[in-house]
Amino acid sequence: MTSFGLKIIAIISMFIDHLGYAWFKRTTGMNLIGRLAFPIFAFQISEGYIHTNNLKKYFLRLFIFALISQIPFLLFRSTFTTEFSLNIFFTLFFGLFTIFLYDKLTNNSFSLMKNIKIDAFFKHFFAILCLLIIGILAEVAKFDYGFYGILIIFTFYVFRNIKILMYISFIIASIIRYFLLIYTNSYTNFNIFLMIFSILPLIFINIYNGKQGRKIKYFIYAFYPIHLLILYFIFRT
Repeated sequence: MTSFGLKIIAIISMFIDHLGYAWFKRTTGMNLIGRLAFPIFAFQISEGYIHTNNLKKYFLRLFIFALISQIPFLLFRSTFTTEFSLNIFFTLFFGLFTIFLYDKLTNNSFSLMKNIKIDAFFKHFFAILCLLIIGILAEVAKFDYGFYGILIIFTFYVFRNIKILMYISFIIASIIRYFLLIYTNSYTNFNIFLMIFSILPLIFINIYNGKQGRKIKYFIYAFYPIHLLILYFIFRT
């Protein structure tokens, strides 16, 4: 499966997920399908970092669409909740920033560090510390998917060459996330099914062939705020 195929699956499942929330105002079976979307987008961020020809433009593009999408995102959420949250582009932007920091710290690529000898253990320690700080920020600022979102982007990148560790770390993170939701009574035991479906994207990621396929970059970026606005105007009360 190409990157194009993964993105189409993610877009369709995301739309079904959002349609379910807007229509029923609660978690339903439609949101089980929606669990496929974010892990695939998170995986694509890791792939994007590896293959992009211009990292600065990649950062800028994510940030601009984070700003553009925030009002449509809040309007959409107002159809079923009053809770504030920052849209998924903020999560993707800071997830990308986290793997950027990890890459630079562990490879001693920062210009200020090139002449400083730092033990490999401390390089990884500082990189993990950055992950924790950004993850906590994601929770405090109420990013969509919060710490979990930052973490799985990070693990998809760090373990990209060791597939079994990438899969295991993702499964463990997903299990912990949904059991915490159940423990805090944020949702019902339906989270067990949500947890199972959140792991299913690994099936599609596993058959990814590393090729881009058809380019639909800006379609994906534009689809997010546009479909949120459409759902808002259809289902607003």
